[in-house]
Amino acid sequence: MEVIFLLIAISLVMAVTFLYLFFKAMRDGQFDDDYTPSVRILFESQKKKVKKDQPTKPKSYE
Repeated sequence: MEVIFLLIAISLVMAVTFLYLFFKAMRDGQFDDDYTPSVRILFESQKKKVKKDQPTKPKSYE
């Protein structure tokens, strides 16, 4: 029975330690994404919409 209490105590200490380290990394900006915004312009994410009121260019047959 004493072993269970010891394991629970150790697991709680480890959980609190990992939670502290996670929040410290979040505060320091470890998980900020600096790369994606710089390359987002290279990829077309949405197709351009054509308004119904605008005339479309006729296809040229050459």
